[in-house]
Amino acid sequence: MLIIMKKHAEEIALDSIKEYLITRDFDIHQSTGANRTIIGVIGDTATLNDHEIEVMAGVSQVVRIKKDD
Repeated sequence: MLIIMKKHAEEIALDSIKEYLITRDFDIHQSTGANRTIIGVIGDTATLNDHEIEVMAGVSQVVRIKKDD
């Protein structure tokens, strides 16, 4: 799963999302570019509710990565 943050998302919003994921035992990988920050969520994301994350402060989009069977 990828969580794409809004262009001018505040650091507190980013910290909140990371804490949300870490407390649910997910590993994360953060990539910060010139215009966007993307959080890669590592683990069984089937237990996560996309909509719950999408409405969090600073989130632009949630993208699920389909795994091959």
